[in-house]
Amino acid sequence: MSEDGDLAPPIADLEIVSTRVFDFPRDLIFRAWTDPAHLAHWWGPKGFTNSFHEFDLRAGGNWRFVMHGPDGVDYKNHSVFVEIAAPERIVFDHVSGPYFRVAATFDAVSDEQTRVTFRMLFETPAVCAQVKTFAVKANEENFDRLQKELKRMA
Repeated sequence: MSEDGDLAPPIADLEIVSTRVFDFPRDLIFRAWTDPAHLAHWWGPKGFTNSFHEFDLRAGGNWRFVMHGPDGVDYKNHSVFVEIAAPERIVFDHVSGPYFRVAATFDAVSDEQTRVTFRMLFETPAVCAQVKTFAVKANEENFDRLQKELKRMA
């Protein structure tokens, strides 16, 4: 319940969840997410490239980068890491607007398969709905790019 007595919105109204099982071991996938040399290759939707300026992988550390869109537009991003639990979980706050929290979890299905769950949690249903119009497709494209990077790394 919120401070004014209203019921809090259902989590589904505040959250975007994308999940995929990859045919790669958890440690390799975690490395693709935490090594900036690999992460810069696959982060973002199809057609995007990245310029990383800061990547301090620790609680309280900053991740500052620019996503270069295929349309020539640059998208500045600033996130702050909240939790790094190798190789199970990465949590960070995207603070450069719109604000949201990301929790990425890596669950070993077997020695050679890993389920990646990417949760984006927003402060309001309106912001979540706005981002959902493009993020669901973009997250799938992001997973496609991760798949290609994992094949390259293996």
